Amino acid sequence: MDAVLLSRLQFAVAVFFHFIFVPLTLGLSLLIAWMETKYVRTHDETWLKHTKFWGKLFLINFTLGVVTGITLEFQFGTNWSRYSEYVGDIFGALLAIEATVAFFMESTFLAVWHFGWKKLSPKAHCICAWLVFIASNISALWIILANGFMQNPTGFVLNNGRAELESFLQVVTNPYAWGLYAHQLATAWMLGAFFVLGVSAWHIRRNYHFAYFFTQSFRFAAPIALVLALLIALTGDITGQNAAQMQPAKLAAMEGHWETGTNVPFYILQLPDEEKEENSIEALGIPGLLSFLSYHDTNAEVKGLKDFPKEDRPPVLATFLSFRVMILLGGLFILVAAWSFFQRKKEIPDPRLTAILPWIIPLPYFAIFAGWAVSEIGRQPWIVYNLMRTSDAVSPVPADNILISLIGFIAVYAVLGILDIFLLIKYARKGPEGV
Repeated sequence: MDAVLLSRLQFAVAVFFHFIFVPLTLGLSLLIAWMETKYVRTHDETWLKHTKFWGKLFLINFTLGVVTGITLEFQFGTNWSRYSEYVGDIFGALLAIEATVAFFMESTFLAVWHFGWKKLSPKAHCICAWLVFIASNISALWIILANGFMQNPTGFVLNNGRAELESFLQVVTNPYAWGLYAHQLATAWMLGAFFVLGVSAWHIRRNYHFAYFFTQSFRFAAPIALVLALLIALTGDITGQNAAQMQPAKLAAMEGHWETGTNVPFYILQLPDEEKEENSIEALGIPGLLSFLSYHDTNAEVKGLKDFPKEDRPPVLATFLSFRVMILLGGLFILVAAWSFFQRKKEIPDPRLTAILPWIIPLPYFAIFAGWAVSEIGRQPWIVYNLMRTSDAVSPVPADNILISLIGFIAVYAVLGILDIFLLIKYARKGPEGV
């Protein structure tokens, strides 16, 4: 394997391991702040116990996630130095804001929240919880804005062989980035809700003495999960339209669409064949649906992959399958969330549902991984779309060195991932103290 492929694999490993931690941090931060607000408003001690129980799981996840985030950013200097040199004026500024403003704000108020139970008034402590939530989501914003520039470069001018910042306003108002941000936040928040549902369901089935406590958290999380699962469908539609307008080759790969046409159907059963430039399976087509999904017009023209030179096309099968996995899981989340919503007022939810929900917990992660695969693989062969190729961005480092560091990354991240899962399971099963 060459240096480009190994560097891409190493970055993919770093991103995927980091995203074991990030979405749960974003999702739980919202739910914990909301739980503490209910405690402050009602003075119900049970909500205080909820805040502390789910807060402990949040702290475990956040602490281990910090390590993976730091090493991820280092790779722009070690593996992608030519990229950093070319767009560092723009990309570096966004990452610097994330690190020096959002992350430090999040860390500071999280420390105050964790150590301030006996030092702050309940209202001041609750405000800290909301500030942690706000800061963590602002941190995600700057990361997504940086990625949005890679997907839809804007606000720059080419000067002396580099992309230099011309309009910071254009960079931070990039429509591709904001669509992606909304989609990612909704998914992360939903993951947090399904995490609460899954842990609650496990205790409802097994621990009679915790039944009331976790029935309460089940009722709390079920409507949130449903609203967010539906919101994901809406934000996904927005990101799909952005891809159609700004990255038509990606859209064509996502849908296995080869020939440019109007009133283009969407096929329920489909399998692309890149070598033959056609679909080996194509059945159950709904006329005009792909045109409508892409442009909200059943007669709209949708560009096919054959309109793009082969060297400018993304890997079709990987993009197509990742997109289908994401869509299928999204549909499953809506069904399970709706089932949970209609079961929430029962004294004991349907045993079939409580048996399923703990197994649902990993699935939002797979949906997120599939979504990022669509976003990143579908952008190839460009690291900055239509501006810089991935092959031109890699550092001049021997492939053997990258392979050694890749193995090291996998080993270290595997330990952190196993530790995170072990601790989350241990303390989730232990249940709340004082109940």
